[in-house]
Amino acid sequence: MNIQTFVTLYLMSVPVFFAIDMVWLGLIASNFYKSQLGSLMGDINWTAAIIFYLIFLVGLTFFAIYPAALKNSLITAAILGGLFGFFTYATYDLTNLATLKNWPLSVTIVDMVWGTVLGAVVSVITLQAFNWF
Repeated sequence: MNIQTFVTLYLMSVPVFFAIDMVWLGLIASNFYKSQLGSLMGDINWTAAIIFYLIFLVGLTFFAIYPAALKNSLITAAILGGLFGFFTYATYDLTNLATLKNWPLSVTIVDMVWGTVLGAVVSVITLQAFNWF
């Protein structure tokens, strides 16, 4: 593994991920989550959120973006990124559905689809940006 390439891809993925997820959470799906989660929602713990993002992106880079860069394949980036997003978001949402009282099935479904799309899109955009530079 070329550490310099890995770190470059990781660092390039950070602003891509933050920008896309903030649009989703802040503009597109904000009302959906508020209506579905209601009293379960509290103030955002930004420290925990940022730690999640940074750890998630290490995994996304390791399992999707870097392997796709080795192949120089946007299709590989989309498939591996989508799968990583699906599995990670499914872990969170299905665990919540299994263990938390009143956790909505609709949130689980929407979140798992979003994780899949997010992982794929971030992987593709990051690889495109990497190739462009």
